[in-house]
Amino acid sequence: MLAALPPRERQIVDILYQRGAATVAEIGEALDNEVTGSAIRAMLKRLEDKGFVERETSDRGFVYAPRVSEKAARKSALSQIVTTFFSGSAVGAATALLGMQDKLDDAELDELEQLIAKAREGRHSA
Repeated sequence: MLAALPPRERQIVDILYQRGAATVAEIGEALDNEVTGSAIRAMLKRLEDKGFVERETSDRGFVYAPRVSEKAARKSALSQIVTTFFSGSAVGAATALLGMQDKLDDAELDELEQLIAKAREGRHSA
């Protein structure tokens, strides 16, 4: 989903996830190098046409916001990573993450244990 976007368009969507709704000027301020307002508007139009961004009129002019929730975008991106790098195996991906245990603190490991337990409960109650 988001991985298929050109880098600058992806950067704009990321800004919108961080800030919530934003105007062209606000997006321009957040970009790391100078981009004209007309270039930002053109990219926002493409993002709107692709279904990633929605536009509303406000007292500040047009305000743009992500159309796809950040959670859904993350899930799609992770799914693509699991498919590409782990042959679709969630266990393979989890094993790779756990192989990084030296970078995970105790709270993160505890959270992973809780998520696994919750997934088991959900599977058994369905």
